[in-house]
Amino acid sequence: MSKTVTAQLPEIRDELAAFYKDLHRNPELSLQETRTAGLLAKRLREAGFDEVAEGIGLTGVVGVLRNGEGPVVMLRADFDALPVEEKTGLPYASQVRGVDHEGRDVPVMHACGHDMHAVCLTGAAMLLARSRDQWRGTLLVVFQPAEELAVGARGMVDDGLFERFPKPEIVLGQHVGPLPAGVIGYGTGPVMAAADSLDLTLHGRGAHGSRPEASVDPVLMAANVVTRLQGIVAREVPPAETAVVTVGRLQAGTKDNIIPDKAELGINVRTFTPAIRDKVRNAIERIATAESQASGAAEPPEFAWTGSAPALVSDPEATQATVAAFAEHFGQQRIMPMPQVNASEDVGVFGEVLDVPTVFWFWGGLDTETVLVALQEDRLDELPSNHSPHFAPVVEPTLSTGVEALVVAALTWLADS
Repeated sequence: MSKTVTAQLPEIRDELAAFYKDLHRNPELSLQETRTAGLLAKRLREAGFDEVAEGIGLTGVVGVLRNGEGPVVMLRADFDALPVEEKTGLPYASQVRGVDHEGRDVPVMHACGHDMHAVCLTGAAMLLARSRDQWRGTLLVVFQPAEELAVGARGMVDDGLFERFPKPEIVLGQHVGPLPAGVIGYGTGPVMAAADSLDLTLHGRGAHGSRPEASVDPVLMAANVVTRLQGIVAREVPPAETAVVTVGRLQAGTKDNIIPDKAELGINVRTFTPAIRDKVRNAIERIATAESQASGAAEPPEFAWTGSAPALVSDPEATQATVAAFAEHFGQQRIMPMPQVNASEDVGVFGEVLDVPTVFWFWGGLDTETVLVALQEDRLDELPSNHSPHFAPVVEPTLSTGVEALVVAALTWLADS
């Protein structure tokens, strides 16, 4: 059945490629994706979806295609960009600048492939709408904003996604990455880490740089906290478990001869199990509090846990069934198992809220010959990956593979006609 549906892909491939280049050239930051959302909604309406709604979770788009009795299957893609200056040199490279959620002027780029995600879901929606005689059930298409802030999925749920639209029995999604184009990678169980972000403020007492004895130096305090945090994974997390603690931001002071009165740290945590997640979070707060007390700070530290996403669990049984369909459609040689990925994805929120299976896979976007040469020369780490200013999937066969994978996955769970 999937071969019959995807046989129509050549008819729309050029249109989809042009759409992809347009989105890549015109990226939008999280929760600012208004132009992109309008274009996605327009294509769903043109494809004949029964219901299309915009503004779900501020900038999300939802499409419903009803086709008789049968399961409700959800296909999801994200479509926000990153504050990264593009350095790909492509003729359709982004030159866009924007204002981020903290009010800073920043360059904007689709450095994580979300433009490819959105276009592949658009293509799958078009093909499934054209082939209603091949399946039965209800297709729920969800274009989710703000994945990069880890708030988009929760925002759509809180805005009534599953009260206003049919509740799916399975959630299906995919992510492009630094694999050879045309290859599909998968895992079962926890495939991507939980993510937690913390804004930590350490309070000191300011003074002239020549009189350190009159201060409580928050810079020294912050330096000790940064160093001590590295002991959490090394000495508190069991070797068989996985965790990452990264201090990605440290800001303090305005001038070299002024000891400031506070220091701010941006901390990111990746874990795979609830127990380790709690252990690491508690350890961070314990260390910062203890350092403040040891330094004689007049005020305790402030902890603001912001973006948060659960570990992404790809349901083992549902994943095996979906991957078997991939192998039948693409051939086993294009399917490969993958290790856990320490990066995070908030798509898991949808299945977690509904207590239904999620199936999530990866597919390649790098030129195959380039990957093979890098492998032979032991240079795989030098290849551009997600969030790199040099990352941009080759259009083909990346686009066709992504469209076909979503069609195959949907048809695995929709009823036969």
